[in-house]
Amino acid sequence: MAKSSAHHDDLPQQAVVALEHLGDALSIARLRRKQSLRAWAARLRVSVATVQRMEAGDPGVSMGVYAAALWVIGRADDLPSLADPAADRGALELDIASFRKRVSERRATGKSRDLP
Repeated sequence: MAKSSAHHDDLPQQAVVALEHLGDALSIARLRRKQSLRAWAARLRVSVATVQRMEAGDPGVSMGVYAAALWVIGRADDLPSLADPAADRGALELDIASFRKRVSERRATGKSRDLP
C-alpha cells in the first residue's frame, strides 16, 4: 500500500497534473521499448508496485526514482535545467523590482544614479 502524507494531498493541482504527465510519458517510454514493469523495476532497483506508482504520477515516489527512470531513457541530463536560475522568471521579477525600488529611493534622496 502506498504511503500517505498530508502534504501530498495539498499539492497544487498544476503539480499533480505535471506528475501525472511525467508518469504517462515514462510509461509510454517503457512500453515503446517493449520492457516489462518487472524489467524496469530491476533497472531502477525498486519494486514493481513503485514503478506502477511512478507511472501513475504518485507524488510519494521519490525524486530519485523519477531521476533514475529518466536516466534509463537517456533524459537525466535534462533535470538540472528544470530549476535553472537563469530561467527563474519569478526571481528575475523580484530582482527587477528591488532595483527599481533602489533607483526610486536614490532619486528621492538626490543621490547619484550609479548603483554599486
